[in-house]
Amino acid sequence: MVKAIIGKKVGMTQIFDDNGKVIPVTVIEAGPCVVVQKKTCENDGYDSIQLGFMDVKERRLTKPELGHMKKAGVAAKKHLKEFRFNDTSAFSVGDELKADVFSEGDHVDITGTSRGKGFAGVIKRHGAGRTPESHGGGPVHRHAGSMGSGTDPSRIFKGKIGAGHMGAEQVTIQNLDVVKVDPELNMIAVRGAVPGPRGGIVYLKNTVKNN
Repeated sequence: MVKAIIGKKVGMTQIFDDNGKVIPVTVIEAGPCVVVQKKTCENDGYDSIQLGFMDVKERRLTKPELGHMKKAGVAAKKHLKEFRFNDTSAFSVGDELKADVFSEGDHVDITGTSRGKGFAGVIKRHGAGRTPESHGGGPVHRHAGSMGSGTDPSRIFKGKIGAGHMGAEQVTIQNLDVVKVDPELNMIAVRGAVPGPRGGIVYLKNTVKNN
């Protein structure tokens, strides 16, 4: 069965396993989430559920958003996210999902928004090499360099690496294992690092990897 939940990144720490080995973990405040909408193959062409996370004042939402919540009969939520499921028969609108949807040993894919790093050059952004340092290389050692032929195609192809805004984009880290689950505190500890700053919203789902 597919499992999913919305959470908030609390930060990183380390815990010790039974053998005394240090495990670096990211702590995530996962849920409680409520099912706001349910889609089925018969009505929508695919199966999915939409989860809502974090209560918010009604005046913070637009009228369409508020109407969407009231139709479901749930409290106003700040974050909504749809997750595709193979079968949604186990869920109903208004159901609450907590951190214990996952258990220790599960493997998850975590999606978040990476930290923004502002405007960056090609070396920092894409790992490009520098131009030669000697023989009159000039003050352009960290510049992009030649972009290609001038006659044909006489333009720069789309996707060419260049300087620009770095970070602040959706990133998914796959196949992280759940080290610890605390349903009372709504906490999930996941081995390794997770995209985004402290307090950033993340989405946890069963990994697509075949373990």
